[in-house]
Amino acid sequence: MLEEMHVFATVVEQSSLNRASTMLNLSQPALSRRMVKLENELGVELFRRVGKRLELTKIGQLTYAYALELRSMHLRYLQSVAEFQSGDRITLTVGASLTTLQTTLPDLIQIMTEIKPELDIKAVTGKTHEIVSLVRERKVDIGVVASQINDPALRSVALFDDHLQLVLPRNQFVSEKALPTIEDLNSLPMILFSKGTWYRIMTDELFNQYHLAPDVRMEIDSFEAILRLLQTCRAATLLPKSYLRQQLVEDNELSVIPIRELEQTKRTTSLIAAHPSGTSGPPIHAWLDEIAAYYARMQHHS
Repeated sequence: MLEEMHVFATVVEQSSLNRASTMLNLSQPALSRRMVKLENELGVELFRRVGKRLELTKIGQLTYAYALELRSMHLRYLQSVAEFQSGDRITLTVGASLTTLQTTLPDLIQIMTEIKPELDIKAVTGKTHEIVSLVRERKVDIGVVASQINDPALRSVALFDDHLQLVLPRNQFVSEKALPTIEDLNSLPMILFSKGTWYRIMTDELFNQYHLAPDVRMEIDSFEAILRLLQTCRAATLLPKSYLRQQLVEDNELSVIPIRELEQTKRTTSLIAAHPSGTSGPPIHAWLDEIAAYYARMQHHS
């Protein structure tokens, strides 16, 4: 089932049997047969064709969410095997919330390995309050959270400010007006991040503040999956500006629509670490200063 779900997820993310067959190194007829076989085994229709594009049915959306869970479990298993095989290697453990894992952690790891190439960096994920507790209890060395933390036991270093942006499939408009407003999100088909994170809480608070009721089609805990599904599901989303690299937007044929009210959804991403205890260990606080200086230079040049 794992292999079938991987093939299915690839078709969904590529929105095309032709592109998916190239990625999977399968002929298009062979891939079509595998999708028909999967639908027959499940007894449901997973896709419908709209022109040259594939769109997910409701049960197809549910199946894709299941495929993502299987993929995540498989990756965690492979990571556990790799850690078991690595023996007693020295690691620096970074705790990241689900959203900063996707928006900030890749850049942060790259910066850290440039500062200290021999580091073996391990990542732990959780909700913001869980990451704060892990850092306070010294179970992780550094935490990266989308919040400013005021805790006497911790040092918090601000990296950058962020806010939500509206993302739509290219050529899809929420309004005939020249400048869309927040009210245009009402009844708009949307794919949102899963509940339980600051990012989703802030999104729901925004909807409540402006009395909006978007048509929520799916809830997924992967920014990448959300972006790839927007065209297939003809839906919009709200994502942090820090994640929306221009190349990602272009590769997925999307548009970022400026809305004034969304610029007020400001959030500060910070690094946190426990204050030194006097014991020997890696110079974590010196690294925090170097990382903060790096981000400051990036913002100065942008």
